[in-house]
Amino acid sequence: MHERLAPLVSAYHVEVIPLAEQHFDVVVIGGGPGGYAAALYGASAGLNIAVIEKNKLGGTCLNVGCIPAKELLETASVFRTVSHAADFGVIAGTPSLEWSQTLKRKQSIIDQLVGGLAGLLKGRKVTVFDGSGVLRSDHRTVAIRGGSSGDIDITGDHVILAAGSIPRTLNGFPIDDRRIVTSDEVLSIAELPSSAIVIGGGAIGCEFASMMSDLGTDVTILEYAPKILPGCDVDVTKVVERSFKKRGISIRTGVAVESQMTTSDGVTVTFGDGETVTAETVVMSVGRRPAAETLGLEATKVSVDDRGFIVTDERCRTTAEGVWAVGDIINTAQLAHVAFAEGMMVITDILGEDVMPIDYGNVPWCIYCHPEVAFAGHSEASAKEAGFDVVVSKHRFTGNGRAMIVGETDGLVKIIAERRDDGTGGRILGVHMVGPWVTEQLGQGYLAVNWEATVDDVAQFIQPHPTMSELFGESVLALTGRSLHG
Repeated sequence: MHERLAPLVSAYHVEVIPLAEQHFDVVVIGGGPGGYAAALYGASAGLNIAVIEKNKLGGTCLNVGCIPAKELLETASVFRTVSHAADFGVIAGTPSLEWSQTLKRKQSIIDQLVGGLAGLLKGRKVTVFDGSGVLRSDHRTVAIRGGSSGDIDITGDHVILAAGSIPRTLNGFPIDDRRIVTSDEVLSIAELPSSAIVIGGGAIGCEFASMMSDLGTDVTILEYAPKILPGCDVDVTKVVERSFKKRGISIRTGVAVESQMTTSDGVTVTFGDGETVTAETVVMSVGRRPAAETLGLEATKVSVDDRGFIVTDERCRTTAEGVWAVGDIINTAQLAHVAFAEGMMVITDILGEDVMPIDYGNVPWCIYCHPEVAFAGHSEASAKEAGFDVVVSKHRFTGNGRAMIVGETDGLVKIIAERRDDGTGGRILGVHMVGPWVTEQLGQGYLAVNWEATVDDVAQFIQPHPTMSELFGESVLALTGRSLHG
């Protein structure tokens, strides 16, 4: 590994400097969560790091993903709150939406975060190049092309591929800025449509459906799987389905989308056995695919599978010596926080330190529709499929004082644990939540699952009152064979 000297290149503008000084300890292709986490973490350990980004720092998550989507969902939350203000004795009148202000606020938050990230990278003397990075056959040289940094080559002792992903689409559904959009376009759509068809009822689709419905759009969800939120525990999904239907969202599951016809007034989608539905806009939400084709891997020893994902081992090492891959470009959970963890793990590996591979089966998942969903570990079904004899505890927010105070009582906490011989719970295998603010409550459940804590370990801890998190404590306590309120 080369001596860890700070680079001589500005974080924003690349100067023409001798080729010998264009060598780095680590070259990262991609400035999204996986890439910038690796850069920041590595720089804090003294490594000389370069990041190549062809669009904007922060990648999908910061610019057209997590952050803008959650900002729009928060707008929907404020709209709901004002709509029901009279329930609290607050006379606010009937709310209306100024969508342009919503978009302005969303972009302001993005700009602040992107600027903050650029400042962090500059402060840690990470060199940022603007352009597309292509890995050369020696696995040490990266060609930078097409950006303001100019056409230059740089080298690194180690290379991390973090090129991210792009939205998947369906054949026969051409993407534009109004009639048929993906998650990229809908986040900046000029006007909120009066009606929308969301194709795909996974996490992203449900978030968009929830947001648009709360803001007045007539929404239909078309999902190929037997239920929406296919990866979630069935009891969690039922709560979301009930809430969606109560709010007027039409849900059609177990149906395949066949075709579409676009006119000046809207889009008619044919699905199932020839059924049709028409709406002003179609939101394509059928997942994301890796962007490995941008990296020039055909000339390298880096293997790509038949779905376009870069092949890696448990340490995110590719099949080429000295090259790692992280984030959406590999076949792991497409979550920003997983990419963060992968980026840091790779730096630990590069430094020659002990590496603890990520347990992908137990990572935390958060879905920000209304009601929110959060979980870690096994669902009841997957635990049984894995051969566990389980015992389950479910407690609903309807009796939780804090939930009643804020007026959000839809939802539950479900704990899955190994069954002991006496019928009580042993090791906690999964924690599943749906309801108010559960994305902020998952922490202790995530720790319980990943520390392989038992019911007895967790039940003795005191939960503050009145809080939403009491419901987690009550649900665990019930698995000891004794309970309080439930």
